[in-house]
Amino acid sequence: MERPQQIQWISGAKMCKSTRIGASNTVAITPKHGINTDSSARRWNALLDCLSVERLTNLFLERVLQLNDYHDGALPASEIRRTATASFGALIESLRPREDSAQLQAQRSHIALDVGVSRARAGIPVESLMTAIRLDFTILWGDLMCLADATDAELLVQRAETVWEVVDSYASQAQTAYIHERQRMAQEATSVRQGFVAALFGPVSAPPEMLDRIAGKLGVPADAILNVAAAGAANSASLHLAVAAASRRGCDLFTHPLPDGLVAFWVSDERSGCPAREATEQVRGIPCGLVEQVHGLAGLRIAAQTARALAALGDEGDAGALTMRSAWARLAKHQLEETGVPMIPDVEAALKRCGPVERERLQEAALAYLATGSIARSADRLFCHRNTLMNRLRRFAELTGIDLMVPEQAARLVVAWA
Repeated sequence: MERPQQIQWISGAKMCKSTRIGASNTVAITPKHGINTDSSARRWNALLDCLSVERLTNLFLERVLQLNDYHDGALPASEIRRTATASFGALIESLRPREDSAQLQAQRSHIALDVGVSRARAGIPVESLMTAIRLDFTILWGDLMCLADATDAELLVQRAETVWEVVDSYASQAQTAYIHERQRMAQEATSVRQGFVAALFGPVSAPPEMLDRIAGKLGVPADAILNVAAAGAANSASLHLAVAAASRRGCDLFTHPLPDGLVAFWVSDERSGCPAREATEQVRGIPCGLVEQVHGLAGLRIAAQTARALAALGDEGDAGALTMRSAWARLAKHQLEETGVPMIPDVEAALKRCGPVERERLQEAALAYLATGSIARSADRLFCHRNTLMNRLRRFAELTGIDLMVPEQAARLVVAWA
């Protein structure tokens, strides 16, 4: 809102007196000096006494209800009238030339708080709120112009900035209250949402009726296909960054903070170019645990536990997310090691009976074959003839009793050497 640089008189518009100034309908008033302070204060108070709060409120209501965000009924007219009446009453008292008391300041602040909070809760955009408050100045000043006569010109020029500053201060307080309330509302919504998200990861699985309620609150179908990621403390910032980037693209990733990291989940969508797929691709590049294609909210808790277990297995050599496809053997090895039961003591004992060179060649051949499942590709990887490789695998079986051609026997080594 711009400060008034020029005051215009409109003839025939006065309520108490109608005075024509000169021959024209509009005259610009410029400030003069030497006005008597006592008499100007009395005259100013007299003008303020003539203001009708009810009339100002009616004018305000008539104009504000023409604004798009006010005429749709989101905020009842009775509520607008209530706060407008209180606002104009406080503004008029604030314009009187006296020491601004703490009580009056507190009253204005309370009304501004009332207006800011109620408009925030009603979903009125802040721009519309400020447009409505600017009407206070227009309506106040317009009525003062109508009440004054030609001899009040210098007085009005002298008081114009005061009127502006009082209304502007009130507007700033209301705007601050509005912004704080919107922040509080966002925090409330986040807290409520986080409460429902936390219920999905509780110590026990949520019952079906709770899952249906959570699905409704989160806007996620209970049977949706989901992706779940978990990152440890060292990589949670990267996962947070992926969540923020996805949000800017229009994909909502739900998060659940952990004492030692972060869990995130989102609805899977494999369509090319869609935000959910882009989010998944970004998460795949983060050192974390990732479980994809989880069937519904009911499977989320176990999937998150798996993702956390995968994340705990990460090391410096991992370029991105660990999945069950890429790290199942490492996970199985970790779980078995926690039992304290040795996995391949017989194999290790048998290989120790070989010389160091032979042992290295046999293990090299076994690892190559376990990685490829192909004699030809394993031989190419080791730069040796396929017959040479087959002889080494045969020798490995004779020593250890494990035939790598048999999946059930080979699985022991896949896990042990993961």
